[in-house]
Amino acid sequence: MTATTANTTTRTPAAPDIPSPTLEDRAAGCLAGAAVGDALGGPVEGWTPEQIVARHGGRVTGIVGPFHHDWRTARPIAPYHKGDGHVTDDTLMTHALVRVYEKVRDHLDAYDVADHLVPDLIGTPRWIPELEAEALPLQRIFLAEKWIVARLHYGHADPREAGVGNIVNCGAAMYMAPVGVVNAGNPDRAYAEALDISGAHQSSYGREAAGVFAAAVAAACVPDATPASVVDSALRLAKDGTRAAIEAVCEAAAPHRDFESALTPLREAVIPFDTVGPDYRNPSLGARRPSRLHAIEELPVALGMLLVGDGDFRTTVLGSVNYGRDCDSIATMSGALVGALRGASAVPDEWSAEVARASRLDLYAPATALATVAREIFSRDRARRRAHERAFAAIAEA
Repeated sequence: MTATTANTTTRTPAAPDIPSPTLEDRAAGCLAGAAVGDALGGPVEGWTPEQIVARHGGRVTGIVGPFHHDWRTARPIAPYHKGDGHVTDDTLMTHALVRVYEKVRDHLDAYDVADHLVPDLIGTPRWIPELEAEALPLQRIFLAEKWIVARLHYGHADPREAGVGNIVNCGAAMYMAPVGVVNAGNPDRAYAEALDISGAHQSSYGREAAGVFAAAVAAACVPDATPASVVDSALRLAKDGTRAAIEAVCEAAAPHRDFESALTPLREAVIPFDTVGPDYRNPSLGARRPSRLHAIEELPVALGMLLVGDGDFRTTVLGSVNYGRDCDSIATMSGALVGALRGASAVPDEWSAEVARASRLDLYAPATALATVAREIFSRDRARRRAHERAFAAIAEA
């Protein structure tokens, strides 16, 4: 029995009389859901479920403060103010990619990363919530993202190959939600586009995860989509260790109805594919190296929590947060998927409003812009498809 078959037989689909969310609504839910998940997961990133309980006196149930009260100097957190509704680099990179779509107003590739994303990261100061200051995004993003700047701006690498040599992690996958929205309803096209874009950033299973996550977001936008159908689309497209990890984790998730009981089974299911090892802050010697046998941990767990929560935002995202380890990225992905499935109303207002206020960030304007661009691209795609049909018909009849 496959993971998705098991889940499909035990889950209740959404009521048929509920109107399907519009493209704009799904875009808003996706990007706001991603930002909220990011902000909820940030303060407990890197810790175990047990350490999270010890610090907060139980599971995290909403926005919490920093793990260390002396966050300005506490290692390994300093100097970032993680918590109190602050988004992290996951959201900063997601919004940066939206801005690239706004400039190009068409499908993107690795060259657009070099021509537009890199200049955005190094040339335009923005409010960085974790630094509580205006700064260049380059001064906040992680070393795996700084790699893009080093390779493309300074190294003049071929953008299609610039990701080779970088550590293999979730760095590219974490901000690929906009690719899924632009290709809403077309997981295959989202997968291909995200693989092209992320070639400038990642290789191996890090790049594969970027493609599969974008495909999952696109699949979530299909009318009448369910968590199980989203996982089906991910499994259909995923390759090698990424596919095996998703299948194993989702199989483990199928019997669970609450995240509490799922935390340990999901971690155990992903262990054979995870290279980081049991101590997240002290990775194994073989961590984050290219392989066809392994997978990033974040995407399979996000999809597993999507099944556990059955599309409910609170259950899905809080499960992702309390899983610990790289939980801001896990919750970013799972929050994006629920938002794309259910629309903006799925994201609790008290969370989205506080994250927007605390991060000094408009969570919905980027989604409005992205949906507008998505409609433009679809119209262009349709014209290109018709031109191809005419050309092929003439060729075939010749």
